[in-house]
Amino acid sequence: MEIKPLSSYQKFVMALLAITQFTVVLDFMVMSPLGDILMKSLVISPKQFGIAVSSYAFSAGISGLLAAGFADKYDRKKLLVFFYLGFIVGTFLCGIAQTYETLVAARIFTGIFGGVMGSISMAIITDIFELNQRGRVMGIVQMGFAASQVLGIPVGLYFANLWGWHAPFMMIVILAIIIIVVLIAKLKPVDEHLKIKSERNVLAHFRHVLLLKNYRIAFLSTALLSIGGYLMMPFGSAFAVNNLGVLQSQLPIIFMFTGVSSLIVMPLVGKLSDKYNKFKIFVYGSIWALVFILIYTNLGVTPLWIICILNILLFMGIMSRMIPATTLTSAIPNMQDRGAFMSINASLQQMAGGLATLLAGLIIVQKDAHSPLENYPILGIIGAVVMIIAVWFIYRVYRIVKNKEAQPK
Repeated sequence: MEIKPLSSYQKFVMALLAITQFTVVLDFMVMSPLGDILMKSLVISPKQFGIAVSSYAFSAGISGLLAAGFADKYDRKKLLVFFYLGFIVGTFLCGIAQTYETLVAARIFTGIFGGVMGSISMAIITDIFELNQRGRVMGIVQMGFAASQVLGIPVGLYFANLWGWHAPFMMIVILAIIIIVVLIAKLKPVDEHLKIKSERNVLAHFRHVLLLKNYRIAFLSTALLSIGGYLMMPFGSAFAVNNLGVLQSQLPIIFMFTGVSSLIVMPLVGKLSDKYNKFKIFVYGSIWALVFILIYTNLGVTPLWIICILNILLFMGIMSRMIPATTLTSAIPNMQDRGAFMSINASLQQMAGGLATLLAGLIIVQKDAHSPLENYPILGIIGAVVMIIAVWFIYRVYRIVKNKEAQPK
């Protein structure tokens, strides 16, 4: 398949969305490495920590559903600016929270705005980039996930060890303020979809997008992908410290090595997704991830270098799933439905992740603040089963996209 080159403006948009996504992902991701610190400093249980993490996910999901009907009615740049401003305010509130209750309230507020950012970015990508360009774009934009591990999480943990767990949130706020200035000044309006007239009102548009069979298949496949990822992630740092024998000061090393490898792997997977069969890459990635999830979740006290290698191999599989799956899903909606589709898709992704986090919080048991986490291998088994089911649904998405491409323009 011929790979179409990107224009200079497309490269700029790709970089801008990537760094915007970096801040949003970092805001969510930093909760996991802060997990052990938060549980000890706020004197909360794994169940309460699960609620703190999932509160963001549920508020993001509800917000996305409410925004879906409006998502195709406005310039996507204006929506991006509005929700990013709200995200900055919410992250600042997290940075000044003093109690468990105020932290949960701040996470809910942040989720209302931050949870919609990904869907707006996806709609912009789908509008500006052709399908055979999107694998590379997804690979770069989703590098925000890897960059948050390489730069954000180690630096955030360093600040947290120096000045307390509030510091990483303030770091994100400062960076996000710089980004939003560039976003307002340099991003062109994204309003081509407004030229396609629709007679449907907000509620009718939401119902139309939600009830289409092909869209529902895509929504369910995204939810399954999310469940597999969220089950183990929130308790990853607590598992490393309490079960694998990792020191709190060594956590940044694990995140840094994993992130550096992801920075290399993700653009490569993106290019492969544009050049080769996206579904096959997804299947290979799923098998790879499944094997290493089962290995990792059954580890006991382990040398740091082995933990780093296993984390790298595990995330190689996870990224090899997410990029082709996200690229295929982006090809499902029609232009006039993309904003609503992406909003609902992101909402279900967040809510599925929130349910997975709550489930993990109920399954995980810890006798006291310094004892090992119990039942972590059960999360690995559940995650593996969900991955197998997800392969079938992504195959259905792949068939829908192939049939759509075969139709005359």
